[in-house]
Amino acid sequence: MANTVVLKLVCALVAFMVVTAPYVEAEVTCNLVVGDLRTCLSYLQSGGAVPTTCCNGIKSLNAAAKDTPARQTACRCLKQFASSVPGIRQDTASSLPAECGVSVGYPISSSVDCSK
Repeated sequence: MANTVVLKLVCALVAFMVVTAPYVEAEVTCNLVVGDLRTCLSYLQSGGAVPTTCCNGIKSLNAAAKDTPARQTACRCLKQFASSVPGIRQDTASSLPAECGVSVGYPISSSVDCSK
């Protein structure tokens, strides 16, 4: 009898997880930003062709940053990332979203004010 109740509870929990999983959004963190941009470094430093994995990361980050606080966090993390990695070119950084077919809603620049 107890096994039947436990089995029903587990089934209900799994069903709940399957139904709600598509609606759970990832929180934007600097670890997420760095993880999404890791494959972009060669392009950001040297130009050339943008790796497909880089564009996938840019699209993933853009999808995760849906509201203003998330976009501000992403912006601050992008600035921190750019200042910590030597050799990132401003021209490649500013063109990266467009190269990947993504509109981020603010200019990619070291002088952008992430609070606005």
